[in-house]
Amino acid sequence: MSTDAATPARRRARFHTLPVSEVRRLTANAVEVTFAIPEEIADEFDYAAGQYVALRAQVPSYDGTPVELRRSYSICAAPVRGEIRVGIKKDSGGLFSTWANEDLKVGDTIDVMNPQGTFVSKAELMRPGSGQHLVAIAAGSGITPVMAITRQVLENDPQASVDLVYANRSSSDVMFVEELADLKDSYPSRLAIHHVLTREQRISPLLTGRIDEEKMDALLDHVLRTEATDEWFLCGPMDMVQLVRDQLAEKGVAAERVRFELFTTGEVGDPTGQHGKPVVVTDDQETVEIEFQLDGLRGSVKSPVEANETVLNAALRARPDVPFACAGGVCGTCRAKVVEGTVRMEENYALEPEEIEQGYVLTCQSHPTSERVVVDYDA
Repeated sequence: MSTDAATPARRRARFHTLPVSEVRRLTANAVEVTFAIPEEIADEFDYAAGQYVALRAQVPSYDGTPVELRRSYSICAAPVRGEIRVGIKKDSGGLFSTWANEDLKVGDTIDVMNPQGTFVSKAELMRPGSGQHLVAIAAGSGITPVMAITRQVLENDPQASVDLVYANRSSSDVMFVEELADLKDSYPSRLAIHHVLTREQRISPLLTGRIDEEKMDALLDHVLRTEATDEWFLCGPMDMVQLVRDQLAEKGVAAERVRFELFTTGEVGDPTGQHGKPVVVTDDQETVEIEFQLDGLRGSVKSPVEANETVLNAALRARPDVPFACAGGVCGTCRAKVVEGTVRMEENYALEPEEIEQGYVLTCQSHPTSERVVVDYDA
């Protein structure tokens, strides 16, 4: 099992059907779900702390009709061969998260994608073995990957230290409260946890109320060692993550030292709209030719210009196994390299700047801007 803190190599996203071996209640609205991994595919689930898996299941829709949904959840434990653990917090109106919290049980099976993502530490590459200092700022279920990263960094480097700012509505909403307490007991001098509660009074005014610009500025100036921090990890809603990124930039923190992951973009869409939308191509329409390579096989499909279809949506009409998870530009599962033609990518919360320079795009956010586009999912 990998323990390398460097960014893991991208690999082809594939689903495997796994049994649920444990469902543990974390809070009134959150559970930890453990999947057992057979030894014959254990290498497929090798992962680095901070990565995520996509889950695929048939879930009852609002009218009770089963619908296939995909959701991505961060792995909440440091790497352990033979199992994957994720934390799932119930979202208001969320079909998948509600189903997972209320109906999922031991013995059920779910399609689980092999681990993906680049929300992992690079600090050891910056100052190898010199005791890096990390700061993590998380809100709600954003603690899931942060906790895994924190544990692994502290275990692997006896000189490393971590400051964790964790925001929740109230103390009853804190996920993994026992695990965080155990971590603090294990590393009392190297781990500082700052709980911020938005709807519950704390002794310090700085740790009470929503994290806004004024509060974040005070935390950066008086609590967190901004200049001594090797790497920053931000995970939560888009507005919080963007606020912290902006303030770090104002204080001169280099962008390459700031790692971030979103669990929502703030955009609310149709929760059932996760398959290729019906598109009818007629002979009198102006079309774009979209060609793609996946698992060494080539496919092609024509897309009407007036449909303004994404590359992913068009590809799904030709091959339903084209990889995707969130379809919102957040997870990066649908990543592919443009080898011919041009596209316009609307949103990107997953790709690194160097990946974009190399021609990679998120196909769920990419619209063709040339008469022919060729993308390679295997690149």
